[in-house]
Amino acid sequence: MSVLDNVDAATNLSKNNELQLLVFRISESEDSAYYAINVFKTREVVEAKNHYLTQIPSSHQLLEGTLILRGLQIPILNLPLWLGTILVKKEIQKSNILICDFNGIVIGLRIMSAYRVIKKNWNEIHAPDSYRLKEEGLVMNDTRLEDGSLCLILDYEKLLADVIPQAMVDVLESPANIKNISLPEKLLNGTVLIAEDSKTAQRHLSQIFTNAKLNMRVFDNGKKLMDYIKSLPDPSEIPAIITDIEMPEMSGFTVLQNLRKDPSTENLPIIVNSSMSSANNKREAEVLGASGFIDKTKSHNIIPLIIEAMDKHQN
Repeated sequence: MSVLDNVDAATNLSKNNELQLLVFRISESEDSAYYAINVFKTREVVEAKNHYLTQIPSSHQLLEGTLILRGLQIPILNLPLWLGTILVKKEIQKSNILICDFNGIVIGLRIMSAYRVIKKNWNEIHAPDSYRLKEEGLVMNDTRLEDGSLCLILDYEKLLADVIPQAMVDVLESPANIKNISLPEKLLNGTVLIAEDSKTAQRHLSQIFTNAKLNMRVFDNGKKLMDYIKSLPDPSEIPAIITDIEMPEMSGFTVLQNLRKDPSTENLPIIVNSSMSSANNKREAEVLGASGFIDKTKSHNIIPLIIEAMDKHQN
């Protein structure tokens, strides 16, 4: 049986402020760290030795090549090298490829072995400030395994942006998207609040809002956003809120639930901006009261979506 078999439904977990992580290692070394990725960004794990890699001339050093799997041509990224580990030939022979899906962008990550799937509450996922001191930080969050071992959750969106930038959001498109749109006074004069833990996604959103000459304020997780909103004398003055789903301390779905339960925020426009863009997640966001849902790779369209949501909440 595969380590990825029998995982729980993603939306049910998110509603309970929970997630499931696939834990893996990137080398055979005894002191090799444990890493993790949300299981709903993964498809399967295949043995590297069973698949032929086609190399791509003049490609990024982390792009090892492509393989064909179930009719798909999948780029393979050297995750150990991104983390500063060089695998020896014997390790490469024994390694595996973790097939992942980010907003329909399917990639393979070279890993050594898939360890197990664990269930965690988001309040067990920690984001020390030390991870955010450097703009180029690769680790976003961490958690502990049952034996106390540290398990690191990486900024996979940064990896994609580094190696396959054309697959990410095109921030230069955003000004064109609002060229002929009348911006509401509340949006022009107010500050959009954003809960997002990925520094890469934060940077993309910041560029989009700067290009549009609009104000925004970013919080590293849903709890910080909620604490700030509770401190405001009149939360109804907020033009709109943007939230990711996956965040330490408090998930975006929990943010949605809390905001819709509170009379002072129940009518605010709330956009979910996530790389977990399955039909189930979109449906769950709508059920919980989201005003809109946008894939992170399409974030350049977020301001027209905010305006649409503001119009809807005025009527």
